[in-house]
Amino acid sequence: MLRTVNRVLTGLAGLVLLAVGGAVLAVAFDVPAPSWWVHQGPDDVLLTTAERTRWRDAGWWWPVVIAALAVLLLLALWWLVAVVRRRRLAEVLVDTGDGESATLRGRALEDALADEADRVDGVERARVRLTGRRNAPGTRVRLLLAPHVDPGSALHDLTARALTHARTSANLTALPAEVRLRGVKHRAERVS
Repeated sequence: MLRTVNRVLTGLAGLVLLAVGGAVLAVAFDVPAPSWWVHQGPDDVLLTTAERTRWRDAGWWWPVVIAALAVLLLLALWWLVAVVRRRRLAEVLVDTGDGESATLRGRALEDALADEADRVDGVERARVRLTGRRNAPGTRVRLLLAPHVDPGSALHDLTARALTHARTSANLTALPAEVRLRGVKHRAERVS
């Protein structure tokens, strides 16, 4: 969902910037502009002297403009960081015990942990994502449980088996986990 929203917003922003930039470029090359357009020719300026000095005597005008632009800049930077930031841990640093270290692909550890979590009794589907830093990873586990399963026992089996095996096999001192449990929803069927 978030990926779709990001793509739609990025596409709309790109279309608006392309249309406005193209229109300004067309006016700069002396293409006739509609009467409602801001610029009418290549010698026209964005803000005339009268428009720039109109609010000069009002003490609130420029601080409000600067604050609004600063907020827009911060929102744009936040969005850029949110889009570029990796949400998945690419690799885990494993202590080999001899003073050296090795790297383990994050996707491999996720797949192994998900496979073992799938084998827990009553788990219909498991999804695992590694988070954190490469020397201190954490996990986000989402379990889809069958209707007959006690969530407490499924959680205990997950922590006692899958998470413990992942922690010991990667030689980690700790592997914190955020586990989300959800039950399977079946459609009602008519019995005749």
